[in-house]
Amino acid sequence: MVKKIEGKITGVEVRDAAAPAEAETDRADNVVHMHEKLERPPTLTGSTYKIRTPTSEHSLYVTINDIVLNPGTEHELRRPFEIFINSKNMDHFQWIVALTRIISAVFRKGGDVTFLVEELHSVFDPRGGYYKKGGRFMPSLVGEIGDVLEQHLVSIGILKKESLDEHRSKFVAEKLAEAQKRTGSATDAEDSGFPASATLCSKCMTKAVIYMDGCLTCLSCGESKCG
Repeated sequence: MVKKIEGKITGVEVRDAAAPAEAETDRADNVVHMHEKLERPPTLTGSTYKIRTPTSEHSLYVTINDIVLNPGTEHELRRPFEIFINSKNMDHFQWIVALTRIISAVFRKGGDVTFLVEELHSVFDPRGGYYKKGGRFMPSLVGEIGDVLEQHLVSIGILKKESLDEHRSKFVAEKLAEAQKRTGSATDAEDSGFPASATLCSKCMTKAVIYMDGCLTCLSCGESKCG
């Protein structure tokens, strides 16, 4: 469309086609990301988890506080900011202080913090691990702190909890019913609901593997290996 200019030209302005993209970039720059120089707000929201193990007379209490970034916007994100571990058992004092400071520093650094779960799970106690209620094997007390961290990251949406699909859930339920019918109501001392003769599953680390129909089958996660 041609438009005739009636008046006198007094000035010229050149508009850059990239200007809208730059404006969008400017808005993106206003998004607050997690980094080590981010100041701690006066108040943080968190959760406290109790750890009771057969290796210690006293319980451990793990508190993880979260910070909410960009509240009320489409970029709102809840991230762990700090961790505190308390216990009456002074034998753990040194490594507990070290662990809380290191993990909190990693939280504040930003980026992916989910690797901490695997790192903590891989710590083994030279005196041996233990089974927690439900038949889940813990290689160490540090490993159980990793379990708590995993639970917290799942609760705030950073990690996705692996769940059985409908087919596998039905398979596990059927196998568990068969096992209970075959062995009666006998379960292990931890009251996990699995037969007392069950062994440890290398996949889900639960004492729920039994030999059935020529296969070693885990009654917790459904893992099956036929021999």
